Amino acid sequence: MYALLRNAAMLGTALALAGCATNQLPPTQVTRFHLGQPIAPAEVAVEPRERGAAQSLEFDTYARAIAAELARNGFRPAPNLARSELVAVLDIDRNLREGPPSSSGLSIGLGGGGFSGGRRGGGIGLGGGVSFPVGKRRSNDLVTTEVSVQLKRRSDGTVIWEGRARSAARAGTPTAQANAAAVRLAAALFQNFPGESGKMVEVK
Repeated sequence: MYALLRNAAMLGTALALAGCATNQLPPTQVTRFHLGQPIAPAEVAVEPRERGAAQSLEFDTYARAIAAELARNGFRPAPNLARSELVAVLDIDRNLREGPPSSSGLSIGLGGGGFSGGRRGGGIGLGGGVSFPVGKRRSNDLVTTEVSVQLKRRSDGTVIWEGRARSAARAGTPTAQANAAAVRLAAALFQNFPGESGKMVEVK
């Protein structure tokens, strides 16, 4: 975890790349849920929803971004991961889909009508991993990335805050790379933490 925070500065490069194409990107859609009570900063460990993903490069990239935002909000990295007061359970879903033609004048959209704004069994329930179809990539393909985080007490498993953020970028561009997407989504997810519960907002 300390390594995550030490390397957070490296993500600044990805953020700068994302800023180069801001006018070509749709706003990041963010929804948060919490109990409406103050959340006191404490020691926290970032863990994947799927245990097998802990050693993956993708998880490491997004965990660094989430850890940096938690630190910015006063949370401390847990020296002993298994005994942290809080755990931030991270789930990532990246997909490739066809977008509007580059020359059509249409703006990039996330589609799907946004988030439902509801809770499913106390969790967001996003699928993990990356789904890219086999075959030649189209010039108007979009990479959509969705990140969810549950902040829960390790002692009793109570979820005290959860949120999800989704964005899209043209496939093959710097902003579609995992580093840039991780920084953008993490920053949007924890903007004005804990945020208004149950309301979907758009962060540019």
